[in-house]
This record gives sequence, C-alpha cells and structure tokens, in this order.
Amino acid sequence: MTVRNTPKILFLSLAVAAALAACKKSDEAAAPAADGPKALTLDESKLPPFNQFKASDLDTSKNACTDFTGYANSKFLAANPVPGDRTSWGAFEMLDERSNAVQRQLAEQAAADADATGVEKIVGDLWATGMDEAKIEAQGIEPLKAELTAIDALADKDAIAEYLRTSAAKGQNDLFGFGAEADFKNSSMNMAYASQGGLGLPDPEYYTKAENKEKLEAYREHVAKVLELSGVAAADAAKQADDVVAFETRLAKVSKTSEELSRDVSLYYNPVTLADADKLTPNFSWTKFFDSQGVAAPEKFSLAIPAFHEEVSKMLGDTDPAAWRAYLRFHTVDGASPYLSSAFVNEHFDFYSKTMRGQKEIKPRWKRVLATINGQAGEALGQLYVKVAFPPESKAKMETLVGNLSTALKARIEKLDWMGDETKKKALEKWAAFTPKIGYPDKWRDWAGLATARDSYIGNVLAANEFNYKWNLGKIGKPVDKTEWGMPPQMVNAYYNPLQNEIVFPAAILQPPFFDPNAPEEMNYGGIGAVIGHEMTHGYDDQGSRFGPSGNFENWWSEADAKGFAERTGKLVAQFDGYTTDAGGKVNGKLTLGENIADLGGLATAYDAMKTATAGKPDDNGDGLTRDQRFFLNWATVWRRNFTPEELVVRLKTDPHAPANFRAIGAPSNLPAFAAAFSCKAGDPMLRDGDKQVVIW
Repeated sequence: MTVRNTPKILFLSLAVAAALAACKKSDEAAAPAADGPKALTLDESKLPPFNQFKASDLDTSKNACTDFTGYANSKFLAANPVPGDRTSWGAFEMLDERSNAVQRQLAEQAAADADATGVEKIVGDLWATGMDEAKIEAQGIEPLKAELTAIDALADKDAIAEYLRTSAAKGQNDLFGFGAEADFKNSSMNMAYASQGGLGLPDPEYYTKAENKEKLEAYREHVAKVLELSGVAAADAAKQADDVVAFETRLAKVSKTSEELSRDVSLYYNPVTLADADKLTPNFSWTKFFDSQGVAAPEKFSLAIPAFHEEVSKMLGDTDPAAWRAYLRFHTVDGASPYLSSAFVNEHFDFYSKTMRGQKEIKPRWKRVLATINGQAGEALGQLYVKVAFPPESKAKMETLVGNLSTALKARIEKLDWMGDETKKKALEKWAAFTPKIGYPDKWRDWAGLATARDSYIGNVLAANEFNYKWNLGKIGKPVDKTEWGMPPQMVNAYYNPLQNEIVFPAAILQPPFFDPNAPEEMNYGGIGAVIGHEMTHGYDDQGSRFGPSGNFENWWSEADAKGFAERTGKLVAQFDGYTTDAGGKVNGKLTLGENIADLGGLATAYDAMKTATAGKPDDNGDGLTRDQRFFLNWATVWRRNFTPEELVVRLKTDPHAPANFRAIGAPSNLPAFAAAFSCKAGDPMLRDGDKQVVIW
C-alpha cells in the first residue's frame, strides 16, 4: 500500500526530500478559522529553542578564506552529533523539531476533543489511533488479510492486470506512479501522467552496479523477512525474495536514474493517445485502467518513460504469476508496515532507516504518527498550525523581502552581459509573472468525504490514502487550481513550481535562522532572503529555464544564449565535481546542478537586495563583525549539518542537493563580495577568480 500514485514531478525544493517514492499571493488576512468548537492553545515553554547564529559560534583558529565551513560551523558540528533517531542534524532538522513540538500539542488537543468535527476530527482520529499501541499490536496483520488473500488467488496475466487496476483504484499502486499534473504544453489545464516506479531501493543503480551489491543483498534479506512475517514459510520466503529482487532488477534496467530524471525534465512528458498506449503495452490496457480509476477517457495522457511500461507489459506475459504474487505481497505488507504491529515496524526501520541510512534508533511513536498525519492530512493539520504559530507580522515582513529580492533579480537580469536582447526580454517577462505564496493557502482544501474513526490506525491511513488519490484524479481534464499548495504550512522547506511559475514559502521555515522579524536585516537577507532568491533562480536553472512565463514547456532562448548558458553551467558542474567528502564520496555536479545554480543566483541576488535595504544605515552590531560578514555567516548557519555516513552515501547517489557543507562554500566562493568581506587573497580556496569563477544570473 505504498503511496506512489501522483507523479510529483516538478517541485524544486530548497531542502532534501525525505520520501523514497512519492510542491497568489496571500491576502493580509488572518488564517481562516479551523473547524472544531474548542480554541487551540500553544505552550511555548515546551518548544525547543531556535538555532541562531552567534559570534561566539565562530572558530577563530580557522581562516574564513581557506575553510569557511570550519570557521563558521565547526564548533556547532562538533557539539551537535546526529541524534539517534535522525540521519542528519542541523538548522533544518532543529527547526523541524520545533515544528513537531507545536504539531504534537495541536494533535493532542484535537484527539482530546470528543466533539471535534472537520479537520480537527481527522487529525484527532489519526493521532488517537496511531498512539493506541495496544490495539495496533492486537490487530497484527489482520487488517491486510483480505488483500493478501486476493493476491494469493492471482493465477494468470489477466487476473494480475485486473488486480493492478482494482488496487490502484484504492490508492494502492506500488508498480507505477499515476496522477494529475499540469499539461507541460498548456499549464492552465491538468492532464494525467503515468511514471515509472516499482522499486524498493532509492535508485535503479542499486540493482545494476557492483558497488551496491552489499545493499542489494541486505534488501533481499529484508524482502524475505517481510514475507515471513506475513505468513510465508521461511524456505519459501527466501525463494520468493529471490524472485522479487529479480523482478525489480528487470524493472531497474529500463528505469531512469535520479540524475537522468533531475537533469532532463522532458522525460516526464510523453503525450500519447489511449490507443497508442494500448499498442505499446498489449498486456496492460490503459483504456481499461482509466475506466477502472473513474477517469474519463482523455484525448491524451503522458506515458512517461515508455520503455518502463513496455517492460511491465512484457513481464505480465512472460513472468511466472508466482513471482508477481511474491512481488505484490511483499510491497503490500512492506508499504503497510509502519502502521502495523511492532514486528513489522521494527523490520521496516531496521532496513530502510538503520541499514540504508545509518539511523541508530527508531523515532518515538509520537513523531512517527505526526509524520503519518503530515503525509495523509498535512494541510488539515496545517490549518490548525497557522492559528497558533504564524504571526501576521512575519507575513508582512516576508512580503517586503520578496519584493526587494524581486527588484534585485530584475536588475541582475537587465545587467547580464552574456545574454542577447531577445532572450533577456523573455527572461524579464518570466520575472514579471512570478507568483509568491507566503505562509499558508488563501483557500484551504476541502476534506469533506474523508471518514475517519477511532477503531483502526491503518484503517484511517488507508481511507486517507484512497481519499487523496481520488481527490488528485478528480483534477484530470480540469483547469489548474492556482490556489493549491504542494507543501503544508508546518513543513520546514520552500519550493518553486515551474508549471505555475510560483515561489512558495510555508510558515514553518519563516523562523530563525532563516527569518526573524527582530534580527538585523543582513541576517534575514543571508537566511530567508537567499532562500527567496534561490527559489526565484530555480525559474532560470537548467530545467526551470525550459518553461516560459505562463508555465508552459517552451524554448525562449536564442541559440547563442543557450550555448553561453551551457558553458557557464558546465563550469558549475566542474566546480561541484571537484568536491569530495571526508569519507571519499564524490559530489555529482550534474545531479546537483539545478540546486547549485539556484544557490549561486539566490545568494548573489540576496546580497544585492541587502545592500540596497541597508544603504546609509550604520554598520555596528557590537559583535566585531561587519554587516557583509554577518550576511555570509548566516548563510553558512543555514547549512550547518551533520550526516550519518550511510545517509551521506544515499544522498550522493540520489539527492539533487549537494551536501550542506559544500552548499555553504559553493556559491560564496564565486562572489567577489565574499572575498572582500573576509579579505581573501588570490589562491585562497574561497576566492574563485579568472576562468574558475562561475557567473550565471
């Protein structure tokens, strides 16, 4: 029952996405009232402190020009190892802990309200059933018995294809992604997208490269253990695990890697008719699939990565139904494991978190339940969150910052000496069409129709999963609702959506060290200002730049300017290819290119905006630092972060963001303003000059 339905193609976020499988300007009004008869309260004394930059954080035995990360963050990193229930620890995670502490209070209050309705009832029911460990233990695997019986009965390709349709209609599609997204060529309308999926490991290369053999064998053992827990005899479970790994390896060989998907967004767009799709996959009828999902037959839909779907069709015809049964049984149980009894929970943690990512301890139940609520009803909880945790003055200040960053970005585009007039005109048209969203949605999502109760945790999860899937499918063939958000307000993150040309800043990131209404201006510009600039620059990174002002996928570049852009971005690829972790891991400059472009443009734009906003104002904060130094030091504070060794390995293979310590130095080393601020000299690592300096936006 893994949630892999919606493609979730294009949201380019600031922080790393945690999921392995599955982004209008607000009026200056108070957040819409949450449903429920009782007022919500927040006990600030129960919240962890903010992580803010202080001059005392600096390691003055190090030189900012040779080891800026060490100078700014080494004392923090040494004093803040990764907690046992995390795989990374830094500014994002510390703010996430604070957000979780707020959410916990709200969920507890919602669960305690016997008369709750609307979003409070949904949150309260998920919380209460998720925290009822005794009932979950007593139920064991019983909630999945009917599904497993249906899988056991699959005897031929037609029965398997029918099962794939019926299970997908309940929001339980492990084999491929399917859902609504804006049409690349007409971004005001939603269309259906089908994408690759079906793998239990983070990237196809885990199945195909010898360097990953150890992890693949660990996965095989995990598959066998899950099958055994589900009721399969040990010897049979081992044989079936071999079948599952062979099954997924075959899929992996026709799947695109993380790097390929990150660096060629056109791979997601392959519009076809149902008739053409049916010809490509004769053993899997897309005509029947659309009908089974309750979606009207479209004129076209995007069958992304067609070779993947062609292979699935072949496997329906030539793979033993027993292998299909093993595959479907495993993924059904594995996807449900976090919501079942402790034996399943612990096995899921041992492989995905401990073995794969180096997490030493499982998160406490309350954090895991909150993660479930955020995954299944995030905006419902967000509706409660903004009532107690997002002051109006933060929104007003953010609107000013966004306006100042926008002005600075326009000036930078206008001054570009490598871009011709026609391309520059188009770039400015796109700039003028940016839509910012701050804090929370203007219009909350309607949750009417989602029925939750207090009798079963996984029952509530399955109900929410199906509800969300059908809600998403209901968009197909309809105009895009531009008031929708791709992240809930309580998420510590931000994103740019090229299909709507919008930049979005959830409420939870609008706190220190990113944003503090009472901090010196340079601190906010070095924090959230650089984030704002980062998201704006995503509109002009190597993939965002392939979309026009309205969000349509189009080429607005002259041939000469496209060549000049590629030359500059190629230098940034080379810069990050040159970074190596302490353990010898290599950063992938191509995989991380989009985020590195956004960091470079965002930080440069934020610096320009900061200089304009502080012009003529005294520069004396009593800490012995200049305004420019504090600006760059708060940028580094955002990127103070420790990782477990295993987590770092996974990220180097799959994450389009470079490790945090390289983000702290990558962009500023290209900015003359940084070198001036810290008196760096030629030859210092933090002064990239001549042909080594990267200048793009």
